[in-house]
Parts: sequence; structure tokens; C-alpha cells
Amino acid sequence: MFSRDVWKEIFEAIRKNKLRTFLTGFTVALGIFIFVTLFGMGNGLNNTFMKFFSDDATNIFRIFPATTTLPYGGYKAKRQIEFDNGDLDDIIKEFGPLVDYITPRIQRSGTVTYKDKSDNYSNLGVGPGMQAAEKTIIMKGRYVNTSDIRKKSKYAVIGRMVEKDIFQGEDAMGKYIDLEGSAFKVIGVFQDDGGDNEERNIFIPFTTRQLLEGNNDKIGQITLAFNEAIGYNGSLKFEKQLDDFLRKKKQVSPKDPMCIFIQNVADNLKRNQQFANVLKIIISGIAFVVIISGIIGISNIMVFVVKERTKEIGIRKALGATPKIITSTILLESVAITAIFGFIGMILGIIVLNMIEGKVLEDDYFITKPAINSGTAIFVTILLVICGTLAAYIPARKAARIKPIVALR
Repeated sequence: MFSRDVWKEIFEAIRKNKLRTFLTGFTVALGIFIFVTLFGMGNGLNNTFMKFFSDDATNIFRIFPATTTLPYGGYKAKRQIEFDNGDLDDIIKEFGPLVDYITPRIQRSGTVTYKDKSDNYSNLGVGPGMQAAEKTIIMKGRYVNTSDIRKKSKYAVIGRMVEKDIFQGEDAMGKYIDLEGSAFKVIGVFQDDGGDNEERNIFIPFTTRQLLEGNNDKIGQITLAFNEAIGYNGSLKFEKQLDDFLRKKKQVSPKDPMCIFIQNVADNLKRNQQFANVLKIIISGIAFVVIISGIIGISNIMVFVVKERTKEIGIRKALGATPKIITSTILLESVAITAIFGFIGMILGIIVLNMIEGKVLEDDYFITKPAINSGTAIFVTILLVICGTLAAYIPARKAARIKPIVALR
């Protein structure tokens, strides 16, 4: 039941003991502040991992050829494995229902010129599926299509930064650029959430790239999107089957660790999420230790408060105050201090997280948009208030049992 006199007495006690109240409140506010900032940093670290993988599709295998380290099937070690167009057809034939799309990636770098402006850019020979794999956003025109692949068309899809750099505000659509001595018509301009570096790439049909290199059928890397319906465990099984199939096709040892490398983006994402979650748990554990230290500090201070006010409590009991009134007064004082300073610490923590958000934090410490859910922050603050109340209960109960004559003595 609300008692104006009780609350008046509590605030009068707080006013008369400013230093003691400040030290108690500072312990509470500091505990909540550290928890909010550390928990927010943990979320920021997790955001960085998610941002790193959100730029591209996650149901992706990237398949890289390498050099063998073991002799096998009559071949010596140190043989360079190469992929060709036939490998694409064979993979589709063998694993058709599991494959959403497949595309090669032949990456080169060269000088690109338009009128009197030129610069060096990466150009990639790709198929239509690369748009989905890279999550490329077409701003103008279109992407490379199957007709371009079949006709070996000299078409180019350029990044937003390429248009900005060499076209100097001029619309690039339909213009011709010189790429390594060959004229390519710009059929599209794209943007990419990966940032400026990704937007300084140029995509051309992979068959056109092969044509420029002597009309061969060699490809560098294969990008394969698996059917998302198979799930994470299914992707691991498919990865193993694909690895066995390619090793058998290229006649390399099943025990050779280096000849063919398959990067499972879904697996990498899950592993990094697990790593981020472990770090988040560790950070949260440290934050909770700080809060527990705060609770212990509150308990110690309340013991001191009760000891300091022993004579006062004795006089009040002699005047007729019941143990319930004595206990509730001390508990309410603890609640008032922990609640006020707890929410101050929470608000300061949220303000600091908003202030430190920026590019430097992301680039130097891999923390992106550190933040904490308001519900979590309020829950922890209320939890600290409850724990602070419980910590004050024992000395309050002890104070309520003091006999007036003993207290006055």
C-alpha cells in the first residue's frame, strides 16, 4: 500500500546521505552501462558476419581447381587441374535436380578506355546465373543472357563506379568501351551492396572471354547454386558427392587435400554465426559478472546502511513501528536507488552505442551497427532492480528483528 510518509522518509534519507546514495547508484548504473555496451558490441560483431555473407547468395558452392600433391592414375604430382565447358554440362547431367543454376567465372584485369579516359578494372567472363549469385542489382539495361553466351556477343555490363569514373556523368548505355583492344557495347549498369570495389567490376559473356583467349573452352572457377530445399545438411552431402564426382572425372586421388577445393558458403555462414554467437555468449557472461558484482556491492552497502541506522531503527520500534514497516522502508529505498540509477545506466549505454556507430568501428574492429534490443535492456535493468531488492532483504530483515533496547544501547 502506498504511504506518502514512507516515501518522504526514504527521499529524506537519500538527501542526507548523498555520497552513500551516489556510490550505491554508481555501482548499479555502471553494471547496466557495461552490460548494454558489451551486449551491443556482441550484436555488432554478429551484424558484421551477416553483412559479409549477405552481399552474395548463401546457397552457393564456389569450386576452384588447384595443383595435385599426390600421384594418381598414372599422373605425376603437381599437375594443374583445369575446368572446361564440358564440366558444366556433366555436373548438370549428374546432379540436375539438386542444381538451381551453374555459371563459370573467368576473372581477368585490363585497361578499359572510353574516349580519352581510361583505367584498370577487373573483367569477369560469366553466365547469366552470376547475377543471382552475386546479388547484382541492375540499375539500367540488362544483364548477360543465354543468347549472349551462345552468340559470343561483345557486350559488357559495367559497375556504377566504372560509369562514374570513365564516363564522367555521361550515360554509358549503348556506348562502346575498349577492353584490351576489343570494342564492347555497354548493355547494362549495375550496383552492388558489396560497395565501391564490387561496382568497379565489368561482366562479359564467358564465351566471349574464351574467344578473346584463342577460342578455348577453359574456365577458371565454377559457381553452383544448389536447391535450397535440400537444407544445410543436404548441402554438406551434396558437397561431398560433387567433390567425389570431380575427383573421379579429373582422375585425382581421393586423399589429395589440395587438387579441388569447394567452398560451401552456407557452411561458412553457419560456422561464422556459431563463432559470433560464442563470442556474444562470452561477452554477455562478462557483462553478467559485472552485474553480479554490482548486486554484491548493493548488498554490502545496505548492510552498512542498516548498521548506521541501528539507533534510528530502535527508536522507531520503541515508538511502535512494526517489523513489516521497517523491512519495507529499507527495501523501498533499495528499489528506488537501483531503479533510478539502473535506468540511467541503461539510457547512457544506448546513447553510447548510437554515438560510436560508424565506418571506423566497422573497418578497424569489425563491429557493424552495435545495438541492443530495448526489451533486453529493460529486462536486464528490471532484473537488477529485483536482485538489488533481494540483496537488501537480508539486512532489512535483520534490522526488523532488532530489539529496541539493544538498538538504543
